[in-house]
Amino acid sequence: MNNLYFIFLCICLSKTSSATDTLLSSQNITDGKSLVSPGGVFELGFFSPGISKSRYLGIWYKNIPVKTVVWVANRGTPINDTSGHLLINTTAGSLALLNKNKTVFWSSNTTKETQNISPVVQLLDDGNLILRDEKEGDNSESYLWQSFDYPSDTLLPGMKLGWDLRTGLNRRLTTWKSPDDPSPGDITWEMLLHNYPEPATFIAGKEVFRSGPWNGELYSGKPPGALPAVNFSFFADEYEVYATAGMVNKSALGRMMVNRTTANPGTSPVYYYRQYWIWSEEHRNWTLYAGYPRDPCATYAKCGGNGNYISQIPSGDQDIYIKVSGAELGGKDDKWRIGVIIASAVAVILAMFLVGYLRLRRRKNLKCTQTNIEEQKQEDLELPLFDFPTIESATNKFSFNNKLGEGGFGPVYKGTLIDGKEIAVKRLSRSSGQGMIEFRNEVILIAKLQHRNLVKLLGCCIQGEEKLLIYEYMPNKGLDSFIFDEMRRKLLDWPKRFHIICGIARGLLYLHQDSRLRIIHRDLKASNVLLDREMNPKISDFGLARTFGGNQTEGNTNRVVGTYGYMAPEYATEGQFSVKSDVFSFGILLLEIISGKKSKGFYHLNHSLNLIGNAWILWNRGRPLELIDEGFGDSCNLSEVLRCIHVSLLCVQQQPEDRPTMLSVVQMLCSQSTLPQPKEPGFSSEKDLVEGEFPLLNNEMSSNGLTITLLKAR
Repeated sequence: MNNLYFIFLCICLSKTSSATDTLLSSQNITDGKSLVSPGGVFELGFFSPGISKSRYLGIWYKNIPVKTVVWVANRGTPINDTSGHLLINTTAGSLALLNKNKTVFWSSNTTKETQNISPVVQLLDDGNLILRDEKEGDNSESYLWQSFDYPSDTLLPGMKLGWDLRTGLNRRLTTWKSPDDPSPGDITWEMLLHNYPEPATFIAGKEVFRSGPWNGELYSGKPPGALPAVNFSFFADEYEVYATAGMVNKSALGRMMVNRTTANPGTSPVYYYRQYWIWSEEHRNWTLYAGYPRDPCATYAKCGGNGNYISQIPSGDQDIYIKVSGAELGGKDDKWRIGVIIASAVAVILAMFLVGYLRLRRRKNLKCTQTNIEEQKQEDLELPLFDFPTIESATNKFSFNNKLGEGGFGPVYKGTLIDGKEIAVKRLSRSSGQGMIEFRNEVILIAKLQHRNLVKLLGCCIQGEEKLLIYEYMPNKGLDSFIFDEMRRKLLDWPKRFHIICGIARGLLYLHQDSRLRIIHRDLKASNVLLDREMNPKISDFGLARTFGGNQTEGNTNRVVGTYGYMAPEYATEGQFSVKSDVFSFGILLLEIISGKKSKGFYHLNHSLNLIGNAWILWNRGRPLELIDEGFGDSCNLSEVLRCIHVSLLCVQQQPEDRPTMLSVVQMLCSQSTLPQPKEPGFSSEKDLVEGEFPLLNNEMSSNGLTITLLKAR
């Protein structure tokens, strides 16, 4: 009897221990295994939707009979067999989904510092999958990454629909293509950013329905008390703008989602693009609690400019409050008082119609602009225009396996055209901050530039909200992938590095002086220098560049853009940019090429100086050769290296007028002339940079090398 009890206990314990909510860095989840949230509400694992045989990593409700998937990781990159496994990339501090061939099908894009952490993954009872530091404990809300920031087609209670304005993250819902295919469809629901933010629904990029602005209690497009079981809220400040929707009864299950649902099958069906579903224990199924739009005329511009929507609301009319002078209402003449009220009401209504008209006109003008831009490109730039299906096919539908990297304005993919020509496609993300102005800026600039040390633009593509730039393909990618990599840096001996330095200098000189336009790049850095098959450098990414005419060489801006660690002092603190601010960035890049160390994140055991400060100290102590990358070996030409260090310190001097022009830099690099002694550089320590120069921006500075935007304080 005791033996039977022992066996029974072992079976119970094995079943209990097999379900865990946490994945450690030494573990992985294979197909057939799963994570279960602590309360058993949600489960994460592999699944095949509908009749599909493809495998996806997703999250679904654990204890309801209808398998309801609320989040999918690899939406557009399915795995064709059961060899998939999820693990923690401890080096990058991120999650990665691989197959048996170690092909990465999906990974989380962690943006926070991941040094000296012990990452673990945990599935929470609200359906959120988080990557956190094990040392901070499971009660900490300081996540490295969370699935709630990257929703699929479902908004769960506690999830945010809207923007993180600090990072440009847009949390929006996107439909599945079909019940058998979770890849992103054509219906989206997201937060519109204007003076009065509001959620809106789009089909194929066209706005079809919006909720109206938040009036303090509800969205103005909804009648009071319309959905008593659902608790809506809205939040907006300088950092975030988002909406949430949850159940009033916390124990009930409810979810908001985007999908096509037919309400009235038959001759006049009504399609709900957005629905709120509630789980019914009585019927053991999901019940449609609300669907939008509730009426055909609620679809944007469906019933014409004079379509009367507030008529679709049978009851619960909203009040319009009109503020008038008390003196006007305090008289004995009731007719005068009524007249004032009526006139004020008419004025308010006319103003509302005027605002609506202006919005409609603005949208029409925007569409005209997007339509005409292709003609303008063809007429003004003589630049080839690619159609979207061609680029989509060339990049294998923007497959993750074709992804070359992620820039400040969006991902870059490798593609192959029908004729076999290899291309690089820069796909601007909607949340990148680079709009049509920056896009046109980059297209116009690069199309008119022809130099061996500048990347060549082959064409562009504009379709709806898709904006694509097609470049020549650089097989060796960015300079940063060599000089900052322990293994690949050995492939760049000193002759190759000196060749790259001189090429960058000639390319920058062309921009400043020899091109048809006088151009200040404003974002010169290692990742924006690409290398071709022969390791020739080519300056790229002109989205932030500024052009000048005549003899103009400088300007001023309230919108400081660039990369932390490369910006000149006068530009970062005062918004003053010039050819000399580009020279400062070149000096930083020169030091990085010589030392193999990053300007941002440089660390020395004996002091808190950054790369500039360390170079300055060694120069003054007569030990500049200690900067040299150990990977040079016997290839090092000491006189050339010393001259390059000398030139770099001249370029990073504190005052712009002390720095040389790029013409002087090219001459100094290619001759043996005597060089002037450098003065003290700017930003020589990390402490001064963060605490001294940016007192109002400490919490907003980027530390991951991506292009950032800083708004100058007033």
